[in-house]
Amino acid sequence: MARMYRVLGFWTLVIGLMAFAGHMTEFALLFFAQAVAFVFLGYLNFTEKTYIVMFWGYMIIAFGGFTYWTVFKMGNPF
Repeated sequence: MARMYRVLGFWTLVIGLMAFAGHMTEFALLFFAQAVAFVFLGYLNFTEKTYIVMFWGYMIIAFGGFTYWTVFKMGNPF
């Protein structure tokens, strides 16, 4: 399970690099920070249950933040 966090770190780094190449600096910095956090967590050797609970917490925060941003910050397109 710890290896999967390192894989998540790799893919978030790739997404961050593509965003940086596309001149989306804030988006890229967000994904670079996630990449560092995932790789760091991948080397801590927690139990599988701990990794699963941390991932669910991450997903709740990420989807909550995405929902907040799209509803309240992006504005009405109509």
